[in-house]
Amino acid sequence: PLPPVSRHALRRGTGVKVSLRAVPPSASGLCAGLLPVAEAMASQPQPISPVKNFFAGGFGGVCLVFVGHPLDTIKVRLQTQPKPQAGQLPLYSGTFDCFRQTLVREGVRGLYKGMAAPIIGVTPMFAVCFFGFGLGKKLQQRNPDDILTYPQLFAAGMLSGVFTTAIMAPGERIKCLLQIQAASGEIKYGGPMDCAKQLYREAGIRGIYKGTVLTLMRDVPASGMYFMTYEWLKNILTPEGKSVSDLSVPRILFAGGMAGIFNWAVAIPPDVLKSRFQTAAPGKYPNGFRDVLRELIREEGVSSLYKGFTAVMIRAFPANAACFLGFEVAMKFLNWIVPSL
Repeated sequence: PLPPVSRHALRRGTGVKVSLRAVPPSASGLCAGLLPVAEAMASQPQPISPVKNFFAGGFGGVCLVFVGHPLDTIKVRLQTQPKPQAGQLPLYSGTFDCFRQTLVREGVRGLYKGMAAPIIGVTPMFAVCFFGFGLGKKLQQRNPDDILTYPQLFAAGMLSGVFTTAIMAPGERIKCLLQIQAASGEIKYGGPMDCAKQLYREAGIRGIYKGTVLTLMRDVPASGMYFMTYEWLKNILTPEGKSVSDLSVPRILFAGGMAGIFNWAVAIPPDVLKSRFQTAAPGKYPNGFRDVLRELIREEGVSSLYKGFTAVMIRAFPANAACFLGFEVAMKFLNWIVPSL
């Protein structure tokens, strides 16, 4: 007979050892016996693996872009629309007006303008983001069974925000420029690569990385809130006596969606400054984000820091729900295929 197989089922943070009985060596018995073993390997609690987080995070990022990009386009156009002259109406009266005008003028494809840049950037960016979170958690554990506190999870999330900036800043710069040029009617860039080439030709690598400090100001605290909220909600939504890894799809979607909302509640003001700064003409803001902040508050008031709020919040829930569901599915697959990675 085959030797017994043992596994650990995590129960609200405590290890409970379960033994699977040996199965008979007949062909049909062997298949029947291996099935629960495979399921056990996929569902058992795994040590934190930054490498698995990397691959699963990349898949989650792709899911996020496909679901969330249309409303991201609306958000950027609302944030960067010019201030109307005296007696003139604004270009867009709000989120739904911007959506309607984009759909009428450019069709569904207009909502996905500039998506190539985030797809190219988001897959490695979310891979690095989840890798950073996994690494941040692992660095704070003295042994693999340690359960991290919520401040520790927040700190791990902040580390992920630092990791992603190198990829996020140029991707955001290119995406925003492509999104607003379609609205202005002046076509300067033929696509993401053409945009990157022109930026490099005009200002070198600094032109591509314009807005990096604002990207850090947005992503470091927002990422801490993002991951801490997700882990907190997962723990709250897990029934007593059950494993967090066995959470149902609707509960994962809810936890992921709410994590996205909490993330953007922190991120919107620096995101408005970043979008305005990254799409401004060269030399318009010589003192960086401080000039942008002064101009916005002087001309449009504090409420201007929350431009695009409705579009962001409408997008945040489904996009991040899709992201975390994609991440969890990919992690289960990796835990089943390569449990020791």
